[in-house]
Amino acid sequence: MAAPSGFSHGVLAGNTLYLGGQTAMDADGAIVPGGIVAQFRQCFQNVLDILTEARGTPDDLVSVTIYLTDVEDYQANGREIGRVWRELAGTRYPAMAGIGVTKLWQPEALIEIQGVAVISGE
Repeated sequence: MAAPSGFSHGVLAGNTLYLGGQTAMDADGAIVPGGIVAQFRQCFQNVLDILTEARGTPDDLVSVTIYLTDVEDYQANGREIGRVWRELAGTRYPAMAGIGVTKLWQPEALIEIQGVAVISGE
């Protein structure tokens, strides 16, 4: 994952992890090509990498907000996106919201995921 500049990927306050918005940026700072499914995979993996760094697991996610530049494209690929979610995080789902936006920080980004996790510490 690219090093943050002017923001934090995540902030741990007590046992609550506030996950900064993640796009499909790879370690070189480029948005991965390949459409919404490929971008969802990279974006969600970035979220999970931050969660792991804070010693959390996907089960610790309590809230996820997904920002989309094309809601219809996301919906049309929902089955494949769901398969990617289950592959990366299993079948336990947090409270979620999907929000359509006109654009994201990086012009080529189709998706951004922000979340909150409560890390059990067990």
